[in-house]
Amino acid sequence: MARAQDKTVLVVDDEPDVRGYLSQILRDAGFNVRTAADGIEALEMIRGEPPDFISLDLVMPRKSGQKLLYELRRDRMLSRIPVLIVTAHARDELGEGDLKDIVDSRVISGPGVYLEKPVKPVDYVRCVQRALGVEEASEDEDRVRLQEELRRQLPAAEPHALRRALEALKRKGPAEGQPGEGKPTRAP
Repeated sequence: MARAQDKTVLVVDDEPDVRGYLSQILRDAGFNVRTAADGIEALEMIRGEPPDFISLDLVMPRKSGQKLLYELRRDRMLSRIPVLIVTAHARDELGEGDLKDIVDSRVISGPGVYLEKPVKPVDYVRCVQRALGVEEASEDEDRVRLQEELRRQLPAAEPHALRRALEALKRKGPAEGQPGEGKPTRAP
């Protein structure tokens, strides 16, 4: 079975925050990640060093996800790269027609051809893992969920709580001798 650390995912999205968010989810799951801000930049990267998987926004300036996808499908070698469309426009006038065209013409087909933003980290990772034949470990799912919960809680956390959490993460656990492993501790 393939391993996440042996696979590279190209995240293509024109929104820097979304690109960063999706990239971090994949890195947290162990994947190598590259990013592109639009279809033109992505195509150059893909031709230079083809990724194992492409996460593709649908609505972008310069070259849309739909146009990039059609261009990839015309190239015998690049057409084999699995693609997941990640869009906020699956049900509006900006992207609904493009997505319907892609699905109806079977440019990509099957379950998990697209996810609607905002994506749930576990669903996103699962789509990539399944497409690449990467083992879906329950600890990966737990780690992604916990990391996402931490990201949500961090902005409102009190400094003393952050210090205690950081100390707990740095502490070596007795079972494995690794940081963060072992029995959980309670803050006073």
